[in-house]
Amino acid sequence: MARPSLTIDTAAIEHNARVITRLCAAHGMTVVGVTKATCGHPEVARAMLRGGVAAIGESRLENIRRLRAAGIGAPMVLLRVPTLSQAEAVVSAAALSLDSELTVLAALSEAAVRRHRVHEVILMVELGDLREGILPDDLIPFTAAALQLPGIRVTGLGTNLACLGGVAPDRENMARLAALARAVETTFDLRLRWVSGANSSALELIAAGGMPAAVNHARMGESILLGRETVHRRPWPGTRQDAFLLEAEVIELKDKPSAPRGTRGEDAFGHRPEFADRGTVRRALLNLGREDADLEGLTPLDPRLTVVGGTSDYLVVEADGAPLHVGDRLGFTPNYSALLAAMTSAYVAKRTRIGAHS
Repeated sequence: MARPSLTIDTAAIEHNARVITRLCAAHGMTVVGVTKATCGHPEVARAMLRGGVAAIGESRLENIRRLRAAGIGAPMVLLRVPTLSQAEAVVSAAALSLDSELTVLAALSEAAVRRHRVHEVILMVELGDLREGILPDDLIPFTAAALQLPGIRVTGLGTNLACLGGVAPDRENMARLAALARAVETTFDLRLRWVSGANSSALELIAAGGMPAAVNHARMGESILLGRETVHRRPWPGTRQDAFLLEAEVIELKDKPSAPRGTRGEDAFGHRPEFADRGTVRRALLNLGREDADLEGLTPLDPRLTVVGGTSDYLVVEADGAPLHVGDRLGFTPNYSALLAAMTSAYVAKRTRIGAHS
């Protein structure tokens, strides 16, 4: 059987990048295009760069190497806090990294000195989402120690929001970030090039004019890839939501009961799913499973289809009046989680559709 496939429309990505970078530029912000959900796909990066992003942001060194091997020479930003064991590789691969541990910064310093390089860092501060970040009360002594490290240039201050704790950027926490940046500049008589406080969750704040002028650096992924802001997952005005199409093949089509029968326990993944008994329904079995995508993150293109669930290797879909046949390929729009899984899966073929550039 043919593998599931994910088609990437680079014209849609370029269009979205242009919409987002123009919005940010109008408010004095430079955009890093984040390709990590696509595993550093070179054509995705090229589309973002054509659309106006100034650099590419990645969380994995493997993806940065992939982009470099494809001939992409744009500045690379390592978004994930570096591991201590990868300091040498980080300095070699990325011009700039986001950092929150002095021990790691010391290792980056040693690696940079050995390579006769200066590695730029954005110090990440914790402002409520409780992922990475230096506590605000520790920022000044942390910065003082970082400034003593040879081969390291503290070029910015940043924060991460709306990822782990779901804390959205607002006027208060962004003003706090701007104030902390001013405190660093005043204390150490330096000028920070970047104050990085925005990701795709900040679009509404930016558009409303609520972002402090000091915040001049944005890391944008989902808004460019899927055309959505990430607080409410609403489509962003002017963007496209059709940059990715996941397709799978119907391998079984039968009328079956809508609810399981017999003594029930947990499913294959330790869950106890609920099923409404609606009598006999038309069900399609597809060659797409949890090894390929986050099945709950798939929306069928045909509104007559409903995702019921799935296992490692299969997706089950109810067909309410849709004329299906064994061998048909059905299309789905992935959300961010489903896109990330599909791009990571070795079992999903990736295809690039290069349309007319917007």
